[in-house]
Amino acid sequence: MSDKGPDRSGPFWDAIEGRAAMPPVAQLLGWQLEEIDPGRGTIVVRYEGRPEFANPLGDIQGGLLAAMLDDTMGPALVATLPPGQFAATLEMKVSYLAPAQVGPLWGHGRVVKRGGTISFVEADLVDGDGVIVARATATVRVISLPASPS
Repeated sequence: MSDKGPDRSGPFWDAIEGRAAMPPVAQLLGWQLEEIDPGRGTIVVRYEGRPEFANPLGDIQGGLLAAMLDDTMGPALVATLPPGQFAATLEMKVSYLAPAQVGPLWGHGRVVKRGGTISFVEADLVDGDGVIVARATATVRVISLPASPS
C-alpha cells in the first residue's frame, strides 16, 4: 500500500486504518483494500463475489457488479480529498463486458479529472483470469461532511 500522507481522517481513512468499522455495504461486498495511491488517484480493491450474488444463470448479478464499481471509484477520489470531504455519485454508466463468476474480483479505480466540486472517475472490474468483466465511469460531487457532535 502506498503512503497515505499525514493526518488522514474521516470515515474512509478511519475504516481503512481500523479506527472504525467498514461500512455495511463494503462488508457485504467483501471490500478489501489492496493498493492505494492518493497522489495518483488510483486504487485496487478486492471483492468476494459470493454465491448469494448469483443470478439464475449462476453469474454475479449486474447490480452487485455496479455496486462494486461504485465502491471502487468513490474511494479512489475520496483518498485524494482533505479531511471533512466526501464524494457523492451523481451519475454512473456501467458496461458489462463478460459474465462474472462467483469468486474474487478486483476493482481498479482512478480519478480521471478532479475539479473543485465535480470530478470524473472510472473503474474496471477484473476476474481472476484478468478478464475485464465490467467497466464504469461516473461523475461525482465533492461534498463537505457535517461536523460531528463533540
